[in-house]
Amino acid sequence: MPQHIGIVACSAEGAALCYRTVCVEGAALLGPHAHPEVSMHTPSLADYMTHIYRNDWPGVGELMLASAEKLKKTGADFLICPDNTIHQALPYVLPRSPLPWLHIAEQVAAYAAERGYRRLGLTGTRWLVESEVYPSNYLRPSSAEREEINRIIMDELVCSVFKPEAVAYFQRVMRRMKGDGCDAVVLGCTEIPLIMSDANSPLPTLDSTRLLARAALRRATGP
Repeated sequence: MPQHIGIVACSAEGAALCYRTVCVEGAALLGPHAHPEVSMHTPSLADYMTHIYRNDWPGVGELMLASAEKLKKTGADFLICPDNTIHQALPYVLPRSPLPWLHIAEQVAAYAAERGYRRLGLTGTRWLVESEVYPSNYLRPSSAEREEINRIIMDELVCSVFKPEAVAYFQRVMRRMKGDGCDAVVLGCTEIPLIMSDANSPLPTLDSTRLLARAALRRATGP
């Protein structure tokens, strides 16, 4: 019997992509139309943002813990969070968590090592790229790039707005990263894969959303 996956969600589009990936790709492991049991809990994004705008990561952690407790009651065996930014709060969460977690950045790093990538670029919200969620040797966007990427994510992508201009901007940033020696780029906001992929990126992409979902599938269906 596969384990029950609990999704601690933050923003809707990234969580939805993670959920769809688990359900659709589960069939390859379990048979036609099959996937592990999945439960998801999502407080209002505004509640998260109230704490994030204040850099109140313990407060973010309390919201994550509240979701974790609710998901435990639904029968979840372990937890994933399809939101890179709020992984900053995990140090406040793990000591009190009722269930184990998979860490999104660890799944990305493992995939990068498997593929032999040596220098990674990182894209995501300004809170993420200024944090320690990903290793310090990942190339970050410049200050101006951080602000514009953050605007695209928070004003457009999380609101299901997908513009050609946003694609073009990410392509310019990734092209610069390639010129600076990167051999791959992390899509470190779970909404970025909705507009960027290997098909339109100047660099190979590491899709953190789907990598986390696939890691959850392996754990749920493994021995």
